[in-house]
Amino acid sequence: MSDLLSSIQTAIGLPTTPIPFTGEGALPSAFAVTELASASIGVAGQAVAALIHQQTGRLPTLEVDQRLASFWFSTSLRPIGWSVPPMWDAVAGDYATADGWIRLHTNAPHHRQAAEKVLGACTDRADMASKVIRWNKAELEQAVVDAGGCAAQMRSWQAWQLHPQGMAVNAEPLVQLDDGAEGSPAPWLGSVAQPLAGLKVLDLTRVLAGPIASRFLAGLGADVLRIDPPTWNEPGVVPEVTLGKRCARLDLQQPADRATFEALLKEADILLHGYRADALDRLGYGATQRQRLAPGLIDVCLNAYGWSGPWQHRRGFDSLVQMSSGIAEAGMAWKHADKPTPLPVQALDHGTGYLMAASAIVLVARRLATSHGGSARLSLARTAKLLIDGGAGTQVALRPEDEADQGLLVEQTPWGPAHRLQVPLRITGTPLQWTLPAAELGAHRAQW
Repeated sequence: MSDLLSSIQTAIGLPTTPIPFTGEGALPSAFAVTELASASIGVAGQAVAALIHQQTGRLPTLEVDQRLASFWFSTSLRPIGWSVPPMWDAVAGDYATADGWIRLHTNAPHHRQAAEKVLGACTDRADMASKVIRWNKAELEQAVVDAGGCAAQMRSWQAWQLHPQGMAVNAEPLVQLDDGAEGSPAPWLGSVAQPLAGLKVLDLTRVLAGPIASRFLAGLGADVLRIDPPTWNEPGVVPEVTLGKRCARLDLQQPADRATFEALLKEADILLHGYRADALDRLGYGATQRQRLAPGLIDVCLNAYGWSGPWQHRRGFDSLVQMSSGIAEAGMAWKHADKPTPLPVQALDHGTGYLMAASAIVLVARRLATSHGGSARLSLARTAKLLIDGGAGTQVALRPEDEADQGLLVEQTPWGPAHRLQVPLRITGTPLQWTLPAAELGAHRAQW
């Protein structure tokens, strides 16, 4: 059994028993990305099996198709006659500086504005490149961050070991699980077929990691309500990650919307959030207030760079953490390339998402046994350490995708019909299936 799998099992408090992985091949990478995909999805399945065992005395068997797991770590949606919008803003990406490389993340309008506040207005990538080349990478990274933007210079893993933030996050556990306040005893309302039925999940997460966690929970019967701010949009990922959810909008600066949010939180069983570490505190919804509003709450959160150290409040995304932590530089050496080489998929996001889901399900089982809530904290940077410690990937290629990999159902999304790939995780008696198609952000009312 792989060290990567057993590391995840130990972090979440599950037995270090083997999980059958079927299929051959792997995504081409300097790191064991397919192994991370299979292990993280498998451990989320193991948490489900443990919950069913706790409640019924029957332990289901499970297995993971490594090839399908690899594909789901990219996208699961296969549109019929339409296309998902581009994932990246026109000027997002890697740029040469005077002394190395930097990545600018400009997908959100205010993040692009922050970069242009530092560099000047940019019409296209060539224009941006001509401005970036005049800067030293460290100075530009700091200037963009100070302006409220998102940037990361390319560092080596060795340099990250010596960086105060690298040292801080590497000393953190992969998953920080803690017991919470006692709530009212609640019976298990699920079944073998839908083990999370009856659970309300309030999802405040964006882009990929958190939404992947809530998508998994929805596929097991949970009632997931996603809440976004009034103007937020992420058109390149919404069709992928809103499967199985209702999506509403609230402005937590407005008293009426705050009252609605508090009413939702009081009834929630699980809260998922991926704001920077201090963001909910500034809105008046820090950990203490959340527990007071919802005793027994299962509170699962992630951030980019970890929960200690000088960067714990820094904005970040998967692609930036890959630059900071040495992954992009190691990929460049592995591929003998002349520019940063990221992972073939956003594996830190996807892997952390399934670890969040597994953590939530483990805490559900604990709450059923004790009536106590609990919390879990994860970060993209700590998942990066897990992947790097996992060593090199195999060089055997995956068999290419074909139509037989798609499910038979046609999902009627707001953008057009689509297939989903078949699910990589098989749990005996517990099919992952979603009752709601992907939805536009703000398509539903903020109510249970």
